Amino acid sequence: MAQKTRSEKLRRLVAVQRHLEQMAEYDLAETSRQRADVNQSIDNVVLALGSMDPVHRAFSQSYADRFERLSTKDKQLTGMQQLHEMRLQRERAKGDRLEEGMKDALESERREADDNAVYDVIDQKFATPASSKLQKP
Repeated sequence: MAQKTRSEKLRRLVAVQRHLEQMAEYDLAETSRQRADVNQSIDNVVLALGSMDPVHRAFSQSYADRFERLSTKDKQLTGMQQLHEMRLQRERAKGDRLEEGMKDALESERREADDNAVYDVIDQKFATPASSKLQKP
């Protein structure tokens, strides 16, 4: 099995980290969607509470209870959204650091390969024969 270079290992880690970042983005988007749904429901309940329709007035206590539950859920989702935003920032920062490390490792490997190529040329130019029998008289 071939040895993997540091940059190849870091490339895999960057790919995994970017996937984790995408998962965090999905979680944030899902929480934002849920908050939008809850806010829409709150708006509907507020409209029903303010309505002069006798049907709505009969259910005013139910609407008030529903409003309270939706408000609580909105606060919970707000907290979750803040956590997801922080998680997304953290995952993105990790990915950026890993990517920078990968680029540094790749540059180092290229530099080392270039140095080795120069050393090989120098060795070929100034190489001594392995045996004196190979030298021309």
